[in-house]
Amino acid sequence: MYTTAEPVTLGAALTPLWTVLIWSGNVVVTEAASGVISPGSISFYRWLIAFVVLIPFIGKAAWQNRTVLISYWWKLAALGALGMVIYQSLAYEAAKTTTAVNMGVMLALMPLMSAVLASILAGERLSAARLAGGAVSLAGLVYLTSHGQPATLLSGGFHIGDGLMLVAIAANSLYGVLLKRWTIPLSMWQQLFWQIGFATLLLLPVWLMGTISPITSANLSLVLYAAIPTSLIAPLYWMMGIQRLGAARTALFINLLPIVVAVLAWAILGEQLHLYHAIGGGLALLGVGIGLRQAKVASGEPVPHADQAAWETEEL
Repeated sequence: MYTTAEPVTLGAALTPLWTVLIWSGNVVVTEAASGVISPGSISFYRWLIAFVVLIPFIGKAAWQNRTVLISYWWKLAALGALGMVIYQSLAYEAAKTTTAVNMGVMLALMPLMSAVLASILAGERLSAARLAGGAVSLAGLVYLTSHGQPATLLSGGFHIGDGLMLVAIAANSLYGVLLKRWTIPLSMWQQLFWQIGFATLLLLPVWLMGTISPITSANLSLVLYAAIPTSLIAPLYWMMGIQRLGAARTALFINLLPIVVAVLAWAILGEQLHLYHAIGGGLALLGVGIGLRQAKVASGEPVPHADQAAWETEEL
């Protein structure tokens, strides 16, 4: 027999929502950065700056817990690689050989992939609501990203970039599942600190072997947005969302990204909104709502109070 689990609170839902809002702003930043700084340079600078910014606040405590780092370094390095390096690097490479429409549709596969992986690896219940929510959101985003003509997705064929994007999405989905499954005895801030540190080390050879762009007055504001909100605040909120909601339900929020980007493009870049934005966006929102319906747990099984996680009690 199953009883109703603890419902999703406003605070729990806001953490991944803030991440999506920041990532949406970064889409605009990425467009603006084209031509003024190389992708390899802005990728390296953003994580390096985020790591340096954290040192005065987290560095001392992280050093004091270096014995924990020694024991769990490979897990922190794997999380940094999956969540901060592989996804973004492969997505950039994918954009060279596939369309933005294809990338948007495959991005909508992330909640479904996360739900399956969370069920297999982390023991999260694969509920009908999560599957239905992911399917409805996927349909909405297919309609939105194809500008109301889903049949056009079948005419372009399969590209190398599509395969790279699928690997990238799998990496990001696996990141969320492993973050929830692995118990690392460090606060959320310290975990983020070391993940960023390993991501910076992994990106160093990419930066050195690519086109090195200096930081100038023309790209400084773009680098800082990518470094502070996108690379520091957004990952923290995403990690918090996973701890509170689980990997599968947190991943649902990624379906809001194209909607927010469309609104920002209309408000900031002057792009027009069309009926397919409303229809596709409405379906995506409906799917997120369905997927966030409170789960069922076995009668007598304790419900975790994720809102009382360690990161809430630790001060910077």
